[in-house]
Amino acid sequence: MNRSKCLTLVAGWLLITVVVCPAQDLVYREKNQYPVLDEIRAARAARQAVSDSLVAEADARHEAEREARDDAALSLRLDWSDIKVPAGPDAFDSAWHLPPTPQFYTGSCWAFCSISYLESEIQRLHGREVKLSEMWIVYNEYVEKARRFLREFGHSVVAEGSQDHGTLEVCRLYGVVPREAYVGVLTEDGRHDHTPLMRELNGYLDWVRDSGAWDEERNLDTVRAILDKHLGAPPTEFTYQGSVFTPQSFFSEVCALDLDQYVSCVSRLDAPFGTFVLLDVRDNWRRKDDYLNLPLKDWYDVLRSTIKDGQTVAFGGDNSEPGMDGVHDAAVIPAWDIPAKAIDQESREMRIANGQTGDDHGVHCVGYKKHKGREWFLIKDSNRSSRLGQYEGYYMWDGDYIRLKMLSYLVHRDHLQGLLPDG
Repeated sequence: MNRSKCLTLVAGWLLITVVVCPAQDLVYREKNQYPVLDEIRAARAARQAVSDSLVAEADARHEAEREARDDAALSLRLDWSDIKVPAGPDAFDSAWHLPPTPQFYTGSCWAFCSISYLESEIQRLHGREVKLSEMWIVYNEYVEKARRFLREFGHSVVAEGSQDHGTLEVCRLYGVVPREAYVGVLTEDGRHDHTPLMRELNGYLDWVRDSGAWDEERNLDTVRAILDKHLGAPPTEFTYQGSVFTPQSFFSEVCALDLDQYVSCVSRLDAPFGTFVLLDVRDNWRRKDDYLNLPLKDWYDVLRSTIKDGQTVAFGGDNSEPGMDGVHDAAVIPAWDIPAKAIDQESREMRIANGQTGDDHGVHCVGYKKHKGREWFLIKDSNRSSRLGQYEGYYMWDGDYIRLKMLSYLVHRDHLQGLLPDG
């Protein structure tokens, strides 16, 4: 048996006794087990599972009830039985335009309508029929939105909406390409869906803002990488009808449009008529203040004369009214909303001021017809509602709808003689 040994040391008058123990081994063994704690944890998990199950059941029930209510809800609409609508698009005197193109699950109506407008202008001025790429415009507009966001340290909007001038600015900065050179959709079905793109793009920019990682060049490299992932990388050059172009040379040589000849027009009472003003809406993220403000009569007369002359305009305005109905391919202002004789500058302004008229859609106006004593305009539309009825991609709008609900339009300055501040 091992025994401890004692060693007595004498140091002067001090007596010290030291106990010397034998060496001990170090070992690992299994952890101590506490069954009672395991039982408590299991009971806790069981109670939580029951609670989670009850919550999930309630969530599912309420979601199902909400969906059922939404499905069963009726939409306030106009009774069209007594409305005398033109026979269809073929009944209109219309300007040249390419067939309607759906925007699918995007908020890029502004690009679709303004590109369609430029296509009509190219054909009108040069006789060339060119299908341009909407997604080229959208891609580069996202880059410019991100650039401003970075330069404003987060104090600028990065969303899907924009204005007609966005297309003009992209053409100035980047040029443009035909759609065959850049479709801008990678899914097999060829349908645009920008929800994942915007989620990732905004997530990245939010991270930049929250972390303070401001570095414009590197940030924009990441933005372009995100856009490439979702839309595809845009071309730096391409072949069109046997010739090689860059986007800039294609715009200058094939499109050959003088963008300074185009003016956006509004009709507001919060600024003097005959001056250039700010269109103060969210989608005007550049804060452009070059919208010509005209009295409603002049604003409407310019529109009507332009369309009757065989030209077109691009509209921006409100399409969320009960009198706009894709099932019937038409839009009017019901008398129970406001009588036609009461539609004037003041009633228009009141709806803008109180938010009833907003800037939620862009369309291309391509035709005119006088029908049953009323003026009608043929609208080329990329939105899903325009595909509910008989004439896919087209609406027929009553003139009163335009006078009351459209905020702005883009037009060639030739139709503004005597109305521009510079004469």
